[in-house]
Amino acid sequence: MIKSPRGTRDLLPPDTALWNFVETTARDVFRAYNFHEIRTPIFESTELFARGVGEETDIVVKEMFTWEDRGRAESDKGQSLTLRPENTAGVVRAYIEHKMWDRGLSKLFYIGPQFRRERPQKGRYRQFYQIGAEVIGPAASGSTSPARDAEILELLATLLDRVGITNWNLELNSVGCPADRARFNEALKQALAPVVDQMCDDCKRRAVTNPLRVFDCKVAADQPIIETLPTVNQFLDNECRDHYEAVKAILKAVRIPFVESPRLVRGLDYYTRTAFEFTHGSLGAQNAILGGGRYDGLSEALGGPAAPGIGFAIGEDRLVLSLSASAESVTRKPDAYIAPLGSGMNREAAIVARELRRHDLIIDLGDESFRLKKSFEAADKIGAKFMIIVGENEVAAAAFAVKHLASGTQETVAREGLAERLLRG
Repeated sequence: MIKSPRGTRDLLPPDTALWNFVETTARDVFRAYNFHEIRTPIFESTELFARGVGEETDIVVKEMFTWEDRGRAESDKGQSLTLRPENTAGVVRAYIEHKMWDRGLSKLFYIGPQFRRERPQKGRYRQFYQIGAEVIGPAASGSTSPARDAEILELLATLLDRVGITNWNLELNSVGCPADRARFNEALKQALAPVVDQMCDDCKRRAVTNPLRVFDCKVAADQPIIETLPTVNQFLDNECRDHYEAVKAILKAVRIPFVESPRLVRGLDYYTRTAFEFTHGSLGAQNAILGGGRYDGLSEALGGPAAPGIGFAIGEDRLVLSLSASAESVTRKPDAYIAPLGSGMNREAAIVARELRRHDLIIDLGDESFRLKKSFEAADKIGAKFMIIVGENEVAAAAFAVKHLASGTQETVAREGLAERLLRG
């Protein structure tokens, strides 16, 4: 038997109802904040992620699904392509390619699959799903304003509340500008030099290639050492510090609770200034539901004009795991099951079903070959509220037996009143 590849899985009903609930709620929240959907390819040039995400990040070094194109066209041959491991770089690439700066401030969201060659674990898969958003544009459009950062964080708090996630925690930090980071990296290298030999192999590599990534380490034995290291907010210049203070002031004004986390850094090279994570206790040690931050130099790194931005990505798999709601609680059950009785009644039942579905009623159909007992069993199995019997006598009289399955009560309802009766419940 052929099974799904390691690190992937099928999403089946009724669980897909919960996923649809999350995505519908996300779209409603994005609409309220005037965000618009963008859809980018699921694979891009490998160079995009090397330049955008960072050549020394774990994503690029260890986790990407990359291959060499063997297309028929001569121009395709030898091109390295990669399944997208994240979507911000692709959105910024589209922003540059389509000269979206002419539109002023772009507020974009996406929902879709991403791919990383990770060790599968609870809530983490090789094909996983993200809900994300980016606010990007020329500085004159207000893209650098701390108000944009605060708006993103307020949007996320609203979204988590609406999908039913309670007791979330917002962790906030500023990772400064490139000059701040350079000073911090030098201090971090000096602090790591005498202790790095006591740390895990990944930290030993990161200490050489990109010391900031040491803060991403989840190895318990390394945490006491990490706690002694300097933090980036000790090196912020006045402009970055003022920006950070303004973000916090707006969050306090709109009553979005947060905790400052000076050791919080994001795992990608393009982040500047505001960095954040939302966490939830139900996920255990790996408790981040989503994360994001500001990336004011990413457009230039990808060959575009200056276009400061801020964004986030929600791990939808982990978000669904955090929900207190069950799939059953968000699944709308069928309003009625139609039981055709007798030869030729499939056609009549289909006509009745079409009439009812025009009223946004959920209708399921049986088959004329079923005995009445089997129809009752089928209606009960799918959780239908009513069963409607369609036989020769009912069609001739234009009135149908309607049974409320929970109470067992039955009544005869004229054809023109069927939809109204079902809508009353």
